[in-house]
Amino acid sequence: MENDLNFYKDISKNNLPLTELLKNDSLFYNVPENWYIVITDIENSTDAVSKGLHNDVNLSATGSIITVLNTLKTVDKTIKIPYFFGGDGSTFLVPTAVLKPVLLALNNYSQHIKKTLELNLRVGQLEVGKVYKDNVTLKITKIRHNKYLTTPVVLGNGLKYAERTIKDSFKPNLISAKQNIKLNLEGMECRWDEIYPNQIDKKVICLLVDCAMEKQQAQVYGAIMKEIDLIFGDLEKRNPISTIKLKLNTSLAKIRKEMYTKIGKYQLTYLASSWLVTKIGAFYFKFFKAGRLYKYRVVQLSDTIMLDGFLNTVISGTDQQIASLKSFLDDLEFNKTIIYGMHVTHASIMSCYIEDREEKHIHFVDGTEGGYTSAAIMFKEKLKKSQFRQP
Repeated sequence: MENDLNFYKDISKNNLPLTELLKNDSLFYNVPENWYIVITDIENSTDAVSKGLHNDVNLSATGSIITVLNTLKTVDKTIKIPYFFGGDGSTFLVPTAVLKPVLLALNNYSQHIKKTLELNLRVGQLEVGKVYKDNVTLKITKIRHNKYLTTPVVLGNGLKYAERTIKDSFKPNLISAKQNIKLNLEGMECRWDEIYPNQIDKKVICLLVDCAMEKQQAQVYGAIMKEIDLIFGDLEKRNPISTIKLKLNTSLAKIRKEMYTKIGKYQLTYLASSWLVTKIGAFYFKFFKAGRLYKYRVVQLSDTIMLDGFLNTVISGTDQQIASLKSFLDDLEFNKTIIYGMHVTHASIMSCYIEDREEKHIHFVDGTEGGYTSAAIMFKEKLKKSQFRQP
């Protein structure tokens, strides 16, 4: 299994609660040494967020995922890879056989983002074998959250190690002028308005937790998820996305931003047709059974929890629930078991990849006012002040 091109595809979907999955090490597999970790990252994303450009940062990260997935469909539709959305970037695990077309597509996309949004999306890669040479772990499995959504789960510091290594030595990867790489952002749609929690006394929490001790990660993250379940309820109850609060943003400004990010130029037919479809969609979702079913699937396919060596999640809860969670996390942090960052805001935002409107769509969730990026700022400030050392 370790050197198989279809390594990730062949991993079984575990229909278990995350707390139970983390207890069973036999369900996790070492990523093949000849695979690559590919990282994209918006340079100075903190400054961009402080200037009110969080939606642009978020959209750029989503676009990098769409770029890779669309590239794989043109190279070999049978290959499946794990990927992780990080608010201001993304991470992929890629077999060597498709590394070159993936990097070419990402660097082409990076140039596109620089031109259209004036953001610098950096791209880098590291072979998994180099991670193992420094005795760092990288294990992966899959979790099936519901009928529609399955996501990867990673234990070990492999992705964190790769991110630090790559970011410390980012080098521009120039595309050969001889190679004509076509931008492919087909399926990018970002037309949902800010999404408020389903109760007026609830807020949206973006949480980032790091347990640097690899051997303790499963136990520690399992304990945190158990506490989150106790305080906020299960995944469905704490989901910041609900059908009742899903509302399309029909403004021309929203569609114009999507247009420039997706095709890089003003196109009247795109703007007019997309605006018309969005206006019709608002009516369709409200009054038609099929439309209401689609909104239900959107909720089910909203990616609100991610384990990539860190624990990342977006949840909704009351001030009292937030205080209870902070108290629990503060105790773990005081004992130097974890370091965490948290950002509390009024709503969440979503960016979307629509392959088809039945069951093949994925929705990346973040918080407003910086979301994960703001949580990471808090985390990094704590890390600087702490004696807690990452491996």
